[in-house]
Amino acid sequence: MSRPPLDRVPAPGQRIDVMLLLEGTYPYVSGGVSSWVHQIVSGFADLRFHIVFIGSRPEDYGAPRYQMPSNVVGLTHHYLFAESALPAPREWRGQRRTAEVVERLHEELRRKQDAHARAELLARSLKLMREDMTLSYLLHSHEAWRYLTEQYQLRCTDPSFVDYFWTVRTMHTPLWTLADLAEQLPPAQVYHTVSTGYAGYLGAVLARRHDRPLVLSEHGIYTKERRIDLFSAQWISDNLPVLERSAGQTGYFRELWIRMFESLGQMCYDAADPVIALYEANRQRQIADGADPRTTCNIANGINITPLAATRAQRPDPPPPVMCLIGRVVPIKDVKTFIRAVRVASNRVPGLQGWIAGPEDENPDYARECHELVRSLELEDKVRFLGFQKLVELMPRIGLVVLSSISEALPLVLLEGFAAGVPAVTTDVGSCRQLIEGLGPEDQALGAAGQVVGIADAQALGMACARLLGDPGAYRSAQAAGIARVERYYTQPLMFDKYRLVYEDALARSRQRAQGQADEVGRVAAILRGEAPWPDAGGTH
Repeated sequence: MSRPPLDRVPAPGQRIDVMLLLEGTYPYVSGGVSSWVHQIVSGFADLRFHIVFIGSRPEDYGAPRYQMPSNVVGLTHHYLFAESALPAPREWRGQRRTAEVVERLHEELRRKQDAHARAELLARSLKLMREDMTLSYLLHSHEAWRYLTEQYQLRCTDPSFVDYFWTVRTMHTPLWTLADLAEQLPPAQVYHTVSTGYAGYLGAVLARRHDRPLVLSEHGIYTKERRIDLFSAQWISDNLPVLERSAGQTGYFRELWIRMFESLGQMCYDAADPVIALYEANRQRQIADGADPRTTCNIANGINITPLAATRAQRPDPPPPVMCLIGRVVPIKDVKTFIRAVRVASNRVPGLQGWIAGPEDENPDYARECHELVRSLELEDKVRFLGFQKLVELMPRIGLVVLSSISEALPLVLLEGFAAGVPAVTTDVGSCRQLIEGLGPEDQALGAAGQVVGIADAQALGMACARLLGDPGAYRSAQAAGIARVERYYTQPLMFDKYRLVYEDALARSRQRAQGQADEVGRVAAILRGEAPWPDAGGTH
């Protein structure tokens, strides 16, 4: 696998309006988030963007999937688990007073605190990481070893010290390397992270370091998604014998990881204004996870309808008996349930095909298992793995967009299908019910653009697809509802109008901070929640 290209360094004195902080997405991984990032950067050609790509290791990524627009003036790569990011090993004693400060910081972290106290704790931690508590101290000092062994004996409920040692090292090392990265990056007027997690932590560090606004656009709830990943992760040890576990017990190391991501999420929520969700349920989840309600708001995804709408004229009547999953072949998309649903639907729809349009290289083991499932169900003549496809070419050839995921936010692919005149059948995750059935009386009056079923229910998924494909009247009604919904509520201009407001507000606050003026907390979020008038009060927003 080829490695990503080198950093693109801005010209000396180059103004950076917005620094986008992206974890494992654009420009190397295709998908909804990356498509959205490309939309935003392309849509604001008057702004200069610097992109910080945070990945695992260089060898895990190939060539870029997107051609970056010319207004991207800088590109920085940072790899969390690359050996090159680690200091050379050396033995040294380390100072006892540093260990004592570390112990006090950990005690404070364990106590519930308000946002001001957490911000002050982050500032003190960063100062210490630059001075005495360096990464070399963490990895190689006798004092760090002493503290680590004490904490293992005091707190760890897993019998393996080796697993504890490597878990703590692996968890903490990226926090030091990201803090170092924050020292090296050129300053920007506004920082914009598209998740909490490591990118959100970097955003909080940069915002505190430079006293500039941080915008958070959370497409999915990062801590929720990481929790799902961690529950199924095979690389995390769980060494308690079966008879010693309580029912539903997570395992000590999994809980360590979950608590760390929750802490990183809280740091990002504390620093960000606004905190943007794609839909109301996720905004409420952000508040429950610690975001200040004053800073929270919703901005739905929007798509460029014109090229997809042009494909409606190419659609055959009756629609093709093809149910299509458009997405990466990874566990969170639950491709196996889709494959089983094809088996169910094929017994009821003559000539039915199940297509999987998306890359298979992100999780090769899971992709192999999906191919094996197709063979075991004797579906080789019905299920096709297409790899990446251009949507304007794919949409006229399919009858349904099918989403079998166990977690989603606001999937662009459903909106893209609606714009092309393709109804959908989805699992009840994220905003899918809102997209299919509508939000509020006016939206719901447009009708259902398909059907929603339970998670991991292949029987219900397959039956729903068979019913829509087998009932021309129901299909046409769903098609009309989808077209009307996307054209009324989910257009790219609507989304751009709202992000234009976000960026203009953040840039204005950046200038005010440079002059020593304080922010009005949650100002733009209140506008987007409809609790305050838009700056151009006569507008149609």
